[in-house]
Amino acid sequence: MTESWPGLLGFRIAATSSAGLDWPAVDAIWAAAGELDVFSAGWMSDHLSDASLDGGGVAFESLATAAALAHRVPGKWIGIAVVSNTFRHPAVVAKAATLLDNVTAGRFILGLGAGWHEGEHRQFGIPLPPILERFDRYEHAVETIHALFSDEARAAPGVTRPDPFYPLDRATIEPPSVRPGGPLLWLGGQRRRGIALAARLADGWIMPGNVPGNLEYFIDRRRSSRPSSRTAGIPQRSGSRASSSSHRTMRACARHATSPSGSWPRAPRTSRWASCRRRAPMASATSRARSPSPFAIAPVAPEAGEPPVHSRACPPNRDGSSS
Repeated sequence: MTESWPGLLGFRIAATSSAGLDWPAVDAIWAAAGELDVFSAGWMSDHLSDASLDGGGVAFESLATAAALAHRVPGKWIGIAVVSNTFRHPAVVAKAATLLDNVTAGRFILGLGAGWHEGEHRQFGIPLPPILERFDRYEHAVETIHALFSDEARAAPGVTRPDPFYPLDRATIEPPSVRPGGPLLWLGGQRRRGIALAARLADGWIMPGNVPGNLEYFIDRRRSSRPSSRTAGIPQRSGSRASSSSHRTMRACARHATSPSGSWPRAPRTSRWASCRRRAPMASATSRARSPSPFAIAPVAPEAGEPPVHSRACPPNRDGSSS
């Protein structure tokens, strides 16, 4: 039976400072990691060039790489943190994620962000809309993927929904996913609108790769989640027992984000990620077609050479999202 959630420790390959990295090396790394029981998941980022450069450099397209390496890590989870919404139509992402769900026997995590790296967009002629339009498209893409992961899309007549960016007309995802409700969906939005979107439609929230274990940043995001949770319809603290499920999760995760290296206990500096299981289902966030599941906050290993948050003339969320 497939585990409903990955464990506490994983490894990652990242498209930063990747000069000299080639396919035999990546393949060998994943083959070696697949033999180590300590790792429950393998992670990768989604870039078309070295993200530490303005353009150029070694990078492996994430969806194809995940499919090619899955056989090296049997029984482990595979996650992408995060897929850039600007690179692909969300229906194509949903199809690819569903295939990876089948390849991994229900152990694939789709991380999704709005896109941010100006250099690689310019280099390959991929439009990078202004921030407001970019997040609008991102939000609609999440809703589209959520619809394609629903039970209605598993067979005809499929899903039909109007949308200004990504309309669907009797769309189906066949063969469907192994995991009921589709692959786990984690989002990378770091501001109020992004956190509200994760609380409403996602299974998890991902901290930026360059601030893992940063408790000050974590507390700031937790504070920001209060109005976001109201927007998403999550109950707030009151005289009753109702409280924000996302806040309970963030408090639980904060207990594991206080070590100097920003990792879970004994986690190696270059290969760590963390998730916290929700004790309550997400039904309070919205009436979701997907089955209740944990809501995770997952600090992922920092990418070498990444500058501090807000240090570039681009959206301040350096995780691939923009709000």
